[in-house]
Amino acid sequence: MTQEDMTIPEKMKAVVMIAPGDVEVQEIDVPHVVKSGDAVIKLAAACICGSDLWPYRGLQPVDHQFMGHEYVGTVVEIGDDVKTLKVGDFVIGSFMVSDNTCEICQAGFPSRCANAGTYTGSQAEYMRIEEADGTLVVVPGGKPDDPDRIADYLAASDVLGTGWFAAVAAEAGPGKTIAVVGDGAVGLSAILAAKALGSEKVIAFSRHEDRAALAREFGADVVIAERGEEGAAKVKELTNGLGAHGVCEAVGTQQSMDQALASCRPGGYVGFVGVSHDQKIDGMDLFFREVHMLGGPAPVRRFLPDLIKRIDNGEIHPGKVFTARIPLEDAAEGYKAMDERKEIKVLLEV
Repeated sequence: MTQEDMTIPEKMKAVVMIAPGDVEVQEIDVPHVVKSGDAVIKLAAACICGSDLWPYRGLQPVDHQFMGHEYVGTVVEIGDDVKTLKVGDFVIGSFMVSDNTCEICQAGFPSRCANAGTYTGSQAEYMRIEEADGTLVVVPGGKPDDPDRIADYLAASDVLGTGWFAAVAAEAGPGKTIAVVGDGAVGLSAILAAKALGSEKVIAFSRHEDRAALAREFGADVVIAERGEEGAAKVKELTNGLGAHGVCEAVGTQQSMDQALASCRPGGYVGFVGVSHDQKIDGMDLFFREVHMLGGPAPVRRFLPDLIKRIDNGEIHPGKVFTARIPLEDAAEGYKAMDERKEIKVLLEV
């Protein structure tokens, strides 16, 4: 384990999206504790999320926005009311802030915490997180020397936790056939999760060989290239005409939702975690499909302790979704590579 330098500089590098397609790395002030429940961490690594591509492509508004919501790092400063953390702890945090004590958190949905706070962008050298006690989870043993282990931990902050939620919502488990719509980092993580949870058969949809190869490595038993109704028909062929027991929808488009619903059997489960963009579901169609649906922003904080144990035990290696690792100052190139689908997910070395 490495010894972390706790000296905090005055300035740091941070990624700013000026406008669609325009990403800069700027020098800004390092954040400090503002509220008594805050913590400031020194990032060990950051990354670019598929959801960051929506504003990059002009599909949602952006104007000089500090970027990043996935993070692992070392605590360098805490507020007076922080009880579960100390300076020097290596931590993983959810992309959604939570106090982890309100009724909604206790019911298993910290991503919709009644007292949620905010954080500064994580594509930076330092970040400030509110509600630190409820949001951050300490990793036993401190910061690892192995960059692959750091990548695994970083994946848990969002993409793995989101894929895990999709698989849990789809009721993945022994004896089940689970189909996954989407071959991006979240969809691939859902494949890993579905297999880790004991699913008998995992079906992936992909027509890109690099992504299909990683899907198979993560546990996909079958890869289907067809989409839409043709893809759903292939799932039914594999399930005696019934459809999958559960489907993970990890894209957020109309086509992906339609495909997920068409691939699911009556009485089955659809876990939808793709950020919705112009999706509409016909009420009568849904009525007669008779499926369970659960989704939204993943309650990653709920899963983090278990995911950390699985990573530490070597059961899962989610960091393989990072197909490129580049310096933070080259973030603009990382956005371009993901936008052009040259990379699945880009890790930013801080």
